[in-house]
Amino acid sequence: MFVPAQPESCPTGAHRAGSGASANPLPAAAPPSAIEAGTVTCSHAAALAFAEAGAASLHALHMLAGATLATIAAAAASARIEQLPRDARIFAQGSLARRACAVVTGSVRIVQTGCDGGQIICCFAARGESFGIAAMFNDARHSGDAIAVQPCTIASWSKAQLLDLIEASPRIAINLIGSVGHCLVESHNRVRELATQRCEQRIAHTLLRLAGQAGRDAAGHRAITIPLRRRDVAETAGTTLHTASRALAAWEKCGLLATCEQQLLIHDMPALVRIAHGDAA
Repeated sequence: MFVPAQPESCPTGAHRAGSGASANPLPAAAPPSAIEAGTVTCSHAAALAFAEAGAASLHALHMLAGATLATIAAAAASARIEQLPRDARIFAQGSLARRACAVVTGSVRIVQTGCDGGQIICCFAARGESFGIAAMFNDARHSGDAIAVQPCTIASWSKAQLLDLIEASPRIAINLIGSVGHCLVESHNRVRELATQRCEQRIAHTLLRLAGQAGRDAAGHRAITIPLRRRDVAETAGTTLHTASRALAAWEKCGLLATCEQQLLIHDMPALVRIAHGDAA
């Protein structure tokens, strides 16, 4: 079974309802997190290990796909590398976007909190994926908190450093545009699902998306490698914890899926696709 959702305190800088709260869901000026302020650094041992691995540590980043070895080496040389524990906040909702980030290992959830305290998970960033870049290029504030789902290694670059890399290799710009475009399409799909589909359909779509983004085939099932709580599924699908728990428990009971150490295992992908399309399970 999934680990039950536990009460969580509001992260520093997250916006909560209060006297005179604005209708704008974003705080006016949340303080930067430690990673953006540059106060979190990897340990000496981690730094040595990364240096030994060299550019190979960044080779799997989507933003560097198709780049030359020289470009990847330059990206590795200019990157700031942080090793962060589970639940560490990488940047805060409402903070100025100062650095472009990418997941070297682990996974990250982007959570937006409204002025009434309600939360939704905007997206997950899995291994190899970048995040927080669009806001940086718009000189804007982050629209949500970035939280480490599990122990993570995060690479980041300042705007000036990333622009230098792009000027040296337009392939990076092409990759980043593709990533932003994909996120935009996914956002449009989720809006349509929220407006037109039942909760069970939205939950099925959420699992199918995560299986495509961070899935691994093994022993007759597809494992979602991002550790998930039932609360994560509910906040991503835009439904209540009770509804998500009820649907997932029913699907586990009929053998459609199972969980093992917070990894969700999908045993019957065609059945999940049928549910997503509105057909009977």
